[in-house]
Amino acid sequence: MGLMDSEILPGIITVNLKKLLAWGRRNSLWYMTFGIACCAIEMMGTGASRFDLDRFGLIFRASPRQSDLMIVAGTVNYKMAEVVKTLYDQMAEPRYVIAMGTCASTGGPYKGAYNVVDGVDQVIPVDVYVPGCPPRPEALIYGILQLQEKIRAQAAEKV
Repeated sequence: MGLMDSEILPGIITVNLKKLLAWGRRNSLWYMTFGIACCAIEMMGTGASRFDLDRFGLIFRASPRQSDLMIVAGTVNYKMAEVVKTLYDQMAEPRYVIAMGTCASTGGPYKGAYNVVDGVDQVIPVDVYVPGCPPRPEALIYGILQLQEKIRAQAAEKV
């Protein structure tokens, strides 16, 4: 039955509190964008009217203290790695990270360069990787759906 495990009576719904909180958490992710390079254009396009992330309950927040999802879109340099880590530490718990694009995931064509981090997972833990150079908005939406499924699964194993 999805959210509800118990018997449903007319006008009465019983539900496990942890599952209810996980449902709210996965359907109201507030994301802080960290657009560094060309992937940021695709991320902005995903949030715009054609693809509209609002329909998934994702709301853009400019402050890390109001965000629980960071979408890292683009190449992370060593100079920026400290900033990414600081912003991640300021985010609300529980917090999630999506590495968008080849550069954020592995360093991309700049892998091994003297100033490029070989993936943002060297700096902060990543929950979902979205491949592509740059990934299409559909790929980012699929990554978000995978993150929502991961949140649901985590709540199910804690019960």
